[in-house]
Amino acid sequence: MKKSLNNHNFGVLWELNFKDKLKEKGLDFDKNFKILEVCNPQQAKEVLEKHIEVGYFLPCKMVVYEDNNSVFIGMIKPTQLIGMVDDDQLSNIAVEVERELKSAINGAK
Repeated sequence: MKKSLNNHNFGVLWELNFKDKLKEKGLDFDKNFKILEVCNPQQAKEVLEKHIEVGYFLPCKMVVYEDNNSVFIGMIKPTQLIGMVDDDQLSNIAVEVERELKSAINGAK
């Protein structure tokens, strides 16, 4: 997933392995479940310059987990989040970000 994100100009800023974190807290969690916070720096800068409150949505969050011997990858759609800000320019950027992230997900499969 990280390589595919990199191929689409996104980097992983932060990663949380829930299975390991819960184990540190003395709790058993038997599924591999990771949260990745990803960012395309140019697009992040562009949207923040247009509407600073978009920072509430950044970076983009993705989840990678295993269930029943299969791996699932998903995300919150940037187009859904940016809909909370009424700005057509930002909506266009969100469409592009979402398209690239979906392509990165498909490239990782």
